[in-house]
Amino acid sequence: MKILFVEDDPSLSRNVQEALTEEQYAVDVAYDGIVAENLLKSNEYDCVILDVNLPYKSGFELCQIYRGYNTTTPVIFLTAFDDLDDKVKGYNYGADDYLTKPFYMKELILRINSLLKRRGQQELGEFDVPHDIITIGDLSVNTKNKTATRNNVEINLTPREYHILVKLMIANGDIVTKKEIIKDIWGASFDVNTNTIEVFINLIRNKIDKPFDKKMIKTKVGFGYYLEV
Repeated sequence: MKILFVEDDPSLSRNVQEALTEEQYAVDVAYDGIVAENLLKSNEYDCVILDVNLPYKSGFELCQIYRGYNTTTPVIFLTAFDDLDDKVKGYNYGADDYLTKPFYMKELILRINSLLKRRGQQELGEFDVPHDIITIGDLSVNTKNKTATRNNVEINLTPREYHILVKLMIANGDIVTKKEIIKDIWGASFDVNTNTIEVFINLIRNKIDKPFDKKMIKTKVGFGYYLEV
């Protein structure tokens, strides 16, 4: 397994590299956004860990570029601030997880292992779907080419957003709990804060509901989410 760790703090980079090497991971290290971008384009990685604040190109910019040609490799963001806006921005660019500095090395390793285990078991969100095309009202998803449209307008979704939407559409109006979303999208062993699910639901609402007259994604407080059919 090969990991790219991008961090401009030499001491932290060295410590993380040593810890991951002890876990039998091969680790490439980059200290700025330009070097990291070149490594991402010329190598295949099983996991990418990006600091948000990097010289030349930020972690956000790198993730956005990377997701343009790779939508499946797990990406973890590191940030010095536990800022909701930063998390929303990171998830919107396709991040899979977030860690706030300072963090325990054991926690980073657990999150990497969990993401890799989930990816090894099955491709992201590839749970059983009843049809190639799922339609509710004017909302439609093509599960073959991973696209979504509403009122014949194509909607640009990140992989996480797409798979959460598919989960809601398969439920066909039934309530889907946060725990069910975590289990099917991230994996049962993955420790995802339920606030993260709220962030993703809001991101999906901004794309699925906000531009249109009828709001489809509903919240049942204390239970979960459903699509109004």
